[in-house]
Amino acid sequence: MRLIAEVDGDIIVAFEPNIGYVHRAVEKIAETKTYLQIIPLVERPMLPDTASANLGYILALEKLLDVEVPPRAQYLRMLLCEMSRIHSHLYGLGIFGNMIGSSTVFEWAFADREPFLELTQQWTGARLTASFMVPGGIRRDLPQDFKDKALKAVAYMEQRLKDYDKIFVNNPVTIARLEGVGVIKKSEAARIGIVGPNLRASGVAYDVRKIEPYCAYGDLDFDLIVREEGDCYARLLVRREEIKQSIKLIRQILDKLPSGSFFAEKYLKLITPKMKELMDKSNILRFPAVFSALKPAKGDAISRVEAGRGELFYYIVSDGTAQPYRFRMVTPSFKNVIAFKAALLGGRLADVPSVYGSLDYFPPEADR
Repeated sequence: MRLIAEVDGDIIVAFEPNIGYVHRAVEKIAETKTYLQIIPLVERPMLPDTASANLGYILALEKLLDVEVPPRAQYLRMLLCEMSRIHSHLYGLGIFGNMIGSSTVFEWAFADREPFLELTQQWTGARLTASFMVPGGIRRDLPQDFKDKALKAVAYMEQRLKDYDKIFVNNPVTIARLEGVGVIKKSEAARIGIVGPNLRASGVAYDVRKIEPYCAYGDLDFDLIVREEGDCYARLLVRREEIKQSIKLIRQILDKLPSGSFFAEKYLKLITPKMKELMDKSNILRFPAVFSALKPAKGDAISRVEAGRGELFYYIVSDGTAQPYRFRMVTPSFKNVIAFKAALLGGRLADVPSVYGSLDYFPPEADR
């Protein structure tokens, strides 16, 4: 990403975020791939938050396929997404700290992602790009000892946040660098269409999990974190509090987890006895054979999910073949890139790192 600023002294009078340096071409490539092959493709622009990217695509595809997903799979999808949200926020927090001179926070945050990445690997087989959610459910049920390990990880993170408060969040230097800096007013935030923690830090109570619940979010209790200040410090506080809410959600999911199948009955019927034998041995469903000729009916479908950085939108047009006629992916960072101008015009050049870090902007995600 290239940032172009025009200054009068050290006051920014014009600012242009110039994207296009890591273009992924996901939308065009998707039109040449089968529906199953697209799953790993959509994860690549959003590496700190691949679970949300995976889920959003699958929800749109399932509308085209008219498939009912079992309750257990719905809960387990949320579990993976909330784990992903925590390590996505920690990723952003670490980069943020580094940008304003706190290398300790950078090292802490990246180290504290590890328990959640290790859990993800134990469950899905990969740390980040698991391609774990498929039409009808997920690839694998929880390992036997997963619940205890997950509860231990969230308990650790809950206590660890107190250390972040002491060294970074409540640090007078941090407050001086961030408070009153990069303000985006509520009316402006709504007008320009930013999303996620950046929107909620400006006083707009909008979260897809609350506004249009998917999976089983409507059955769970969690708070919508909103601040009114709209500055860099408010955006930091929102993300810190959202980690706490994800911890709260993970505990509820593990406590209320329904029994039953983790995969739709509609597709279980397609599994051969040999495939079933392999599944029983490994507890992993082998999907390519099931979906090798997946062809949704003609039509279109959309989905929206609340990813770590905000609303993620998918639009798929099916022409009845094994490949989508049109594929559209609108990521949170693509929507949030406009926030640079709103936050920086009239500010000082030295505030650019503070604003950049507070927006949790991820270039490959915008440049999908």
